[in-house]
Amino acid sequence: MTRPFGGSVLLLSFVLSGAAGAQAPSQPAKPAALQPAAQSVTSRPPAPVATPTQTPVQPAEAYTYQPDGRRDPFLNLTGTGNDPKVNTRRGEGPAGLAVADLVVRGVIMSRGGLVAMIEGPDKRTFIVHQGDKLLDGTIKSITPQGLIVEQAVNDPLSLVKRREIRKLLKTLEDTKG
Repeated sequence: MTRPFGGSVLLLSFVLSGAAGAQAPSQPAKPAALQPAAQSVTSRPPAPVATPTQTPVQPAEAYTYQPDGRRDPFLNLTGTGNDPKVNTRRGEGPAGLAVADLVVRGVIMSRGGLVAMIEGPDKRTFIVHQGDKLLDGTIKSITPQGLIVEQAVNDPLSLVKRREIRKLLKTLEDTKG
């Protein structure tokens, strides 16, 4: 007795079992002894919610910079607010002129000393003596060639706080350049 479909049924069942195995996850099956037992879910109590009657948790201690002779790298260099404010309102006369704005028009001998005639940007002329104050400096000396002005440097990064500037007569500056 031969069964014509007997071998085919066996082959078909073998192919189907292989196809079912191919659809299984690619992880190898763990033996029953190595698989963890049914995991029990442990429930934690909910975290306490801060109510208005409870005190909040104290924040960490605030950081303070210890300079030890160095400047604080987090401070703004252009305007810390600790420096005295420069008067933006200009005074009258030579005290309202900046060193960069003035032009020397003449040097005059007067009572044994020299005085200078300076001109501002508004074309007004003033007579100045040694020691007179300007907006950003002081007239250190007057020479026959012009003025020597000691200017206050307004640069926070500069190591030099004062510098000498020579302002020559207008005619000497024209021939020099």
